[in-house]
Amino acid sequence: MSELFEKSMATLELPQVLALLADCAATLEGKERCLALRPLTDLDDVARAQEETSAAVEMLIKRGSPGFSGVKPVSASLQRADMGGSLSTRELTDVATVLRAARTAGDYGASQEKSPISHLFQALTPNRFLEDRITNSILGEDEIADSASPELASIRRHMRASEAKVRDILQRLISSNQSKYLQESIITIRSDRYVVPVKSEHKNAIPGLVHDVSSSGSTFFIEPMGVVKANNELRELAAKEKKEIERILAELSAEVSMHRSAIEQDYDALTTLDFIFARAKLSFEMNAAPPVLAAGASRCRLLRARHPLLDKDKAVPIDIAIGGEYDTLVITGPN
Repeated sequence: MSELFEKSMATLELPQVLALLADCAATLEGKERCLALRPLTDLDDVARAQEETSAAVEMLIKRGSPGFSGVKPVSASLQRADMGGSLSTRELTDVATVLRAARTAGDYGASQEKSPISHLFQALTPNRFLEDRITNSILGEDEIADSASPELASIRRHMRASEAKVRDILQRLISSNQSKYLQESIITIRSDRYVVPVKSEHKNAIPGLVHDVSSSGSTFFIEPMGVVKANNELRELAAKEKKEIERILAELSAEVSMHRSAIEQDYDALTTLDFIFARAKLSFEMNAAPPVLAAGASRCRLLRARHPLLDKDKAVPIDIAIGGEYDTLVITGPN
């Protein structure tokens, strides 16, 4: 763009208008496309963009927005999965979000009459199986569901039993006459092992392994010998749990890789639709109207126009005529 062009856009306050437009978009890429928007000069391109916006406005009025909230860029994750990498829970959740948005937007588009943006809805390829596979396996960031695999469910069942056994042994110690040796009657964890806080002067009264000492030296955190075996079982089970979680994430990542092109296509279609519906939302909020376009026209006439940054309820609309049979800019006040 020439320096003169950019100066003209600044004079017309286009950046501020585009900022309003970006606020109407839900996705990062949609916002970026809004901010990068510049006036089109080809009549066919202008007509196509106007038709897209008008179609989206009509859909907004009838059924609201398809909803693109939560859709985030996934191309880097897809590329790594395609190279055999294992995705994190956050990355897999982002992929599932794209799949869910593709499914809901696809259903939304299927209920609409044919329009200039129908092809974008038709380009969506939902994958409910993979979507459910991810969402049913991942409860939150770094939180895998027991139901992610039978092996994980079994491991965690044994972990809960071992943990209950350890706590039961330690609780009996706390409730016995040995509680007088404790700094506090509590069960705590040090180095991933269950321990009790023992007064330093009585550290030899409770046989076991010392895992930590308080900064003041007054408390020794001791693992009584009676729970060493159960704690060892817990450590072994925790290692198995970690290995199984890694296997589950790798398996899900491999499934994502198999559908990489379809997911990328979904993301592209969703962000394009977000861009179009952002234009529709702003158009609706401004009570805007599409212009009548004519090939070879040498004049422009705006009826009851106002600057889009002015309050529509307070601004006084005016008629403007530029070019053609007009030698100068003609501005007519309200009737």
